[in-house]
Amino acid sequence: MKEKVNIIALVDVVGALSDRTLHDGNLSLMDDGSLDSAGQGTPDLCTVVAPGQVVQWTAVAVDVQTPVEIRSITFLEAGGPPGAAGAPPDGDGERENLDLKVWSGIVPAYLIPGARYRYRLELQMHEGPNSVLNVDSPALMCA
Repeated sequence: MKEKVNIIALVDVVGALSDRTLHDGNLSLMDDGSLDSAGQGTPDLCTVVAPGQVVQWTAVAVDVQTPVEIRSITFLEAGGPPGAAGAPPDGDGERENLDLKVWSGIVPAYLIPGARYRYRLELQMHEGPNSVLNVDSPALMCA
């Protein structure tokens, strides 16, 4: 098993800002994990991880002239949107820091195998009143 799993958020910034959504083909999430993750290439990626593994998120814009940054990663609480689960991995999530090009955390040992831990991925694209969009559909799942 790999020590680190990379998750890439490939964003069509022009499409996302025009449509005001990260759905409809504007966001593709992919990982390079050695376990079978579901939803590769969609906003519904469920990355399979193991305790102690480092998870690293990076945002990449399809249009190189319009920047995209991860504004925050927040693990959803139990009782949140359908399918949400409680405990977040330890790490750099749940805070705003646009200077970070990469967000990372360590998968804690207390996660329940097979449970989906959904998170909100919030992306900052350029500046302005509609420049921040988020998606609540990705998840981590402990093997």
